[in-house]
Amino acid sequence: MTGAPLLEVRDLSKHFGGVRAVQNVSFAVRPGEIVGLIGPNGAGKTTLVNLISGFHRASGGAVRFDGRDVTRQKPHMIARRGLSRTFQIVQPFPQMTAVENVAAGALFAGQAPSRKVALDQAHEKLAVVGLTRVADSPASALTLPDRKRLEFAKSLAMKPKMLLLDEVNAGLNPHEIDTALALIRTIAASGITIIVIEHLMKVVLGLSHRILVLHHGELIAEGAPAAVVKDPKVVEAYLGNRFVERFGATGHPA
Repeated sequence: MTGAPLLEVRDLSKHFGGVRAVQNVSFAVRPGEIVGLIGPNGAGKTTLVNLISGFHRASGGAVRFDGRDVTRQKPHMIARRGLSRTFQIVQPFPQMTAVENVAAGALFAGQAPSRKVALDQAHEKLAVVGLTRVADSPASALTLPDRKRLEFAKSLAMKPKMLLLDEVNAGLNPHEIDTALALIRTIAASGITIIVIEHLMKVVLGLSHRILVLHHGELIAEGAPAAVVKDPKVVEAYLGNRFVERFGATGHPA
C-alpha cells in the first residue's frame, strides 16, 4: 500500500502499576491495509487497541490518526475522526432493538443530524451485515453470531476510515467464521482500513496484508505473513514448532 500512513503509533507504552502491558510499540498502517495483530494471551493486544482508541490513557508515546495527534483524546472524539472499534465481549443495549443499537452509533459518532436519518442509516448498515430480518428484535434476543454482526453494523454506522476488530470470531463455529471473513473482506473492499486481533491463524493468514506480533507487550515481529510465520522469535513465543510442521514456512498446509 502507498501513501501517507492513516495510523502512526510511536513508542507507545502503558503501565498498570508495576506491570508493563505495552512497551515502546511503534508501527504505521496505510490506507487500505488489513493488518493482523497476534500474540499469546496477555501479550497486550487488547490493551494496545484500547490505547489507540482512547479507552486507556498512554503512559508514554503517541498515536496519530489521519495526520492528527489523538493520544490524549477521549474515545468519542477519536471515533468521530473516523476510528471505530469492536469489542471482544459484545455488549449491545439489550432492551433496545437491533436497529436502535445501530442508530445510536450513527448519532454518537456518525453525527447523523436527526433520529430519522440515524434510523435510515442503521437500516442500511443492518442490510450490509445481513441483519435486516432482526431489525426490530431486541438485542437480547439475538444469537451470538448475530450479536457479532450487530457489532459490525454499529461500527459501520460511525462512518469509520479505520476499523479495529478485537477477536470478532471468538465463539463462532467454522461456518460462522467463514461468513464473518466474507463480511470483513466486503468491508475492506469498501475502502475501510482494518486492524484485526485474532488467535485463529487460518483467519489471520487468509485476511492480512501484514502481521504484527506482540509478546510481553513488545512488538517482536512485523511483516508479510509468509515471513512472520517462519520468524524464529514468533515460532518460539507463539506459534510453536507444531504449527511450522503442519503449515510449512509459508503458513499454508504442507
